[in-house]
Amino acid sequence: MTTIVEAVSRALVSGTVAGLTTSATAALAGKREAGSYVAPVNATSHILWGEKAGRKAAPSLKYTASGFLLNHLSGIFWATFYEKWFGRRGEPGPAKTMMKPVLGAVVVTAGAYLTDYYLVPKRFTPGWEKRLSGKSLAAIYGMLAVGLIASDLLDATRKS
Repeated sequence: MTTIVEAVSRALVSGTVAGLTTSATAALAGKREAGSYVAPVNATSHILWGEKAGRKAAPSLKYTASGFLLNHLSGIFWATFYEKWFGRRGEPGPAKTMMKPVLGAVVVTAGAYLTDYYLVPKRFTPGWEKRLSGKSLAAIYGMLAVGLIASDLLDATRKS
């Protein structure tokens, strides 16, 4: 059984990958839909700076850096659940299936979406909805799942 310390340690890696994949996807969608790579990243900083952050399209230390950092920390937060309950790394034997990690990434990502948009107060949503379409939100959450499982996929290919 994975201890919480082991899960957090592994989540630093998988959460970083998840944070980077979601930020990159949000940035690309932002350029396409809002004309700015950083608009959705800035919107995430509404947690700290209020609604005006969702209207900012230019890069800034205040909005862009804090939005990126908040998303990154969120990736690590969700990765901790993934690593604790579903992570494959550390399991002996190359024949272990990837079914548990794949389903786990889907479950954790669904939990993240439900938490982000139905359980927490509006002030604590990711803010992407302020600048992006539902289709882009689906892509971002899909990339969260990919980010969560990326390390396990790499480990599985190295062991086979």
